[in-house]
Amino acid sequence: GAGGKAMVEDGMMDRFGISRVYGMHNIPGLAVGEFAIRPGPIMAATAEFTITVKGRGGHAAMPHGTIDPIVAASQMVQALQTIAARSIDPIDSVVVSVTKFHAGDAYNVIPQQAEFAGTIRTLRTEVGELAFTRMRAICEGIAAAAGASVDVKIDVNYPVTRNDPDETAFAIDIAREVAGEPKVQTAINPVMGGEDFSYMLEARPGSFIFMGNGDTAGLHNPAYDFNDEAIPHGISYWVKLTESALAR
Repeated sequence: GAGGKAMVEDGMMDRFGISRVYGMHNIPGLAVGEFAIRPGPIMAATAEFTITVKGRGGHAAMPHGTIDPIVAASQMVQALQTIAARSIDPIDSVVVSVTKFHAGDAYNVIPQQAEFAGTIRTLRTEVGELAFTRMRAICEGIAAAAGASVDVKIDVNYPVTRNDPDETAFAIDIAREVAGEPKVQTAINPVMGGEDFSYMLEARPGSFIFMGNGDTAGLHNPAYDFNDEAIPHGISYWVKLTESALAR
């Protein structure tokens, strides 16, 4: 996760005289022996949010004496989907996913507080900033209407993983030498996952490439399994790239 950022901040680029950087990640759904890449943004900037809604707890049979944080938080979860649907230019990419929701402990008690959290992914900094602004406005507006209070905490994480055009052209040449031209996709759609190699690409020009893992379960799926058959293809890419880069 934070390894790439920590190494860059620790001065690795200057300490080891690094002029260019290259990265690789396996990708399920792409055949073993194939590669996929694109110049420019290839993976998303990420941010995490935690939203805490405080109401007034009470007996579930007497809701009129409470301010229900579950109802307010549920309305917020639904309304946050309008960020992608109505606030962001359809040409731009944005993901707003709520992945956690915690509230209450008893069947007959409306709780004092509800909390939900998730992630925002974008391919441009300005889109991220707009998403953050809309998230705060939506949550504060719904809380005000309900008579509740809300705290919106947003932690900005990885920047966009952005491939240098020249270094990407170089990486494409290497992949084609290893796999053959038909097995190298050069204009893959960006993946909205985040990648800490992005910090290295901010510090030095370079390129990040995907290598086929075959028809396997997706990344972060419990059934995912790295395909060992991909290893020779990856090693061949790295050997050829290193030889060619050092000879440049």
